[in-house]
Amino acid sequence: MKKRWHWAALVVALMVTGLAVTTYKVTKLGYPLEADEVGESWTLQSRVQIRPGEGPVRVDHQLPSATPGFANLQEDFISRGFGLSVQDGRWQREANWTIRRASGTQTLYYRAIFYRDPGSEDFAPRPVFPPRPQLDEPFQTAMLALVDQVRRQSADIASFATEMLNRVNSASPTEEMALFLNAPDFRGDRVRIVRTLLSGAQIPTERINAISLHDPERRANLQTWLAVHNGQDWLFFNPETGQRGLPETMLVWWLGDRPPVRVDGGELLDTQFSTTRNRIGALELAEQRARAQDSMFAELSLLNLPVHSQNVYSLLLLVPVGAFMIVLLRNVVGVRSFGTFMPVLIALAFRETGLLGGLLLFSLVVALGLSFRFYLERLRLLLVPRLTAVLIIVVILLVGLSVISHQLGLEMGLSIGLFPMVIIAMVIERMSIVWEERGPQDALMEGAGSAIIAVLAFLVMGIPTVQHLVFVFPESLLVILGLTILMGRYTGYRVTELLRFRALAVGGQR
Repeated sequence: MKKRWHWAALVVALMVTGLAVTTYKVTKLGYPLEADEVGESWTLQSRVQIRPGEGPVRVDHQLPSATPGFANLQEDFISRGFGLSVQDGRWQREANWTIRRASGTQTLYYRAIFYRDPGSEDFAPRPVFPPRPQLDEPFQTAMLALVDQVRRQSADIASFATEMLNRVNSASPTEEMALFLNAPDFRGDRVRIVRTLLSGAQIPTERINAISLHDPERRANLQTWLAVHNGQDWLFFNPETGQRGLPETMLVWWLGDRPPVRVDGGELLDTQFSTTRNRIGALELAEQRARAQDSMFAELSLLNLPVHSQNVYSLLLLVPVGAFMIVLLRNVVGVRSFGTFMPVLIALAFRETGLLGGLLLFSLVVALGLSFRFYLERLRLLLVPRLTAVLIIVVILLVGLSVISHQLGLEMGLSIGLFPMVIIAMVIERMSIVWEERGPQDALMEGAGSAIIAVLAFLVMGIPTVQHLVFVFPESLLVILGLTILMGRYTGYRVTELLRFRALAVGGQR
């Protein structure tokens, strides 16, 4: 019983570990499950032009911090002769360019690449309930009246904010609302008006300055949105339409009433924001994301190896997949074959020769080699010299077939040298022994079984998704290992045995 629990625990541990690592890489780092999957990223750029004064110049530029639905992949600052410092905060970031003396128009750039990150949700800290503002009359009375009216027509904070926005955007506003809309202190700033009125109801709010990614390759305009906290989550509203929910293509740049750029010691001439959508391979994007997050999986990735090493491992990692096919076909289905791993190696050779051509060449080499092996039997050679002779004959056959196929214009035969020669030599030896001991029928059945397993393994290993998964997620081999250990304790009937003795089963039921 103790051994059974140990076996079961090992199987579960291997499979859970492999699946957990794979799931983490897919959900958190964005590694794709399909080889041809395409990912999206956006390059955002701000261009600031200033005219310096005669003394020191300081330029403060608001930077993206927490962006719901997006994450920052990389960012660059381009400025000639300016010193740079970045004030990093979780909820607010700012770049400070400084120079002691400059002349002529100066241009400063900030460029960042963003990608979708559904796990990024927070953009501001959990607020406290604000105190009710104290306004001058008649604004204080108008605010209290509006709050009471909207409270009677709403059920919760979300509906309260929606109703207040509807009143701000109404074509025929009430007298109380018109007072705020026409007040010089508010300058028609709807977000400021709504924030003031919601503060009158002690509802926390925040101003959002965002950029739409919907129209790439064009100059982008800053948009102002309203965020309202309902005690648990932040709710986003379009101040012009009252629409709830931040669009998927809206990227939050910074929070608050501060302007995007402030200049001390000079004049701000122009500020431009632009966006560009980039379509790149999802795997490449995932690698960049993993490196940006300092994930150990980026350092341990096979993609960091030289290209020739990647080619080797992309082939090597398919061997366990083919070996597991052998486990299923031999232990569950009951297909007989020569050797354990020979069909996998033959299947790998089929990747170069093609399936039909590979089967033809394999059958031809084995048949010719078997004929020579029967001839060597008459010489009564010892085991090692006989195997060496068979190996030499196989090499000669491979070389001869390659030369003949080249003369006939059959490029298929040029790949025959990739066949595992030692394995073929052992197949010929094993087949000849079975031929002598159990007859040609068993020998041909095991030879055909080996070919069937090689064909099925070739088809499975040739699936692009399988090739992609084992290379990008090598930890998936732990799952295959767990399944192999699980199948190692299978002692039930094989499919071929059920077919073989089905007549007895029918007779027993009668």
